[in-house]
This record gives sequence, C-alpha cells and structure tokens, in this order.
Amino acid sequence: MNEIPIEFTLNGSRTRATVPANMTLARMLRDRLGLTGTKIGCGKGECGACAVLIDGKSMNSCLVLAAQVDGREVTTIEGLEKDGKVHPIQEAFIEEGAIQCGYCIPGMVISSKALLDGNPDPSDDEIRVGISGNLCRCTGYTKILKAVRSAAKKLQENRGEREGT
Repeated sequence: MNEIPIEFTLNGSRTRATVPANMTLARMLRDRLGLTGTKIGCGKGECGACAVLIDGKSMNSCLVLAAQVDGREVTTIEGLEKDGKVHPIQEAFIEEGAIQCGYCIPGMVISSKALLDGNPDPSDDEIRVGISGNLCRCTGYTKILKAVRSAAKKLQENRGEREGT
C-alpha cells in the first residue's frame, strides 16, 4: 500500500503524518495520533460519533480519507479545551446532564460547535437539523437540545463580555 505524506493543522498545531492511501481520518486520529476522543461507531457515516471539524465544518471522519486533510484545518473534541478548561458547549452538556454513556457526545459537541459558529441563536428546529447527523441511544435528545440552547446563551454572554457589553 502506498504511503502518502500529509501536513495539516490539527487542533491549532501544524502536524505531519505519513498514512496509507486508504486510511480514514478517524483511524489516523485514533490509531496514529492517539486522539481517542473521536469515536468510531458505525464506520459508515450514519451515527456521527466520529464527527470532527474540517475547515470549520462538521464532517464524519470515518468517511474522509486521512490524505484528504492535507493542507486543511482539523479540530477534534480534544482541540476544544483551552487553558485547561472545557469549551462552553462541553460545560453545558455536563451541566444539563446530556452526557449519559458519553459515546456520541464528542460528535454531538462538534456538530453543536459547527452549528453555533454559524448560527449563534438557533431555534429548537435549527438545533435539531444541526445535530441531525448524530445519533444518541441514551438520552432521547431532550437534554441535548437543552444543552445546546444553554451553550448558545453561554457563548453569547462570553461574546458580550469580550465586547464589553
């Protein structure tokens, strides 16, 4: 199998790797780079457990070849933590009890981040659409919706504090 050298930004740091042409991004992140926060559920792009941000868009890393991220920016769940603190979206999921078994949560948080980056004040229907590629077998989504609403408020408050309002 041909090995392909790639260089990309991973969680804010320039990263180089050499990967087999058929290796998925999910496998590279977990097996080669040790970033196990990205989960592999179905391996077919149906559950969203492996969602990562690629150039700011939520994508299922089980459907992306590692070589396809050459020159791009990838953010995993590990990349959301800053200065030893979890991201406000992660904080909201914890506070609202929207974590249950936790397997889907990294993908849910990533999809929620992509949604809130593009729409800081989504309606419940917009939240449902924003996380529609993520399946959860534990919570029934009520707490997840509440967590995303809470995260939106936290992020708006943080923006207001930074802007001095």
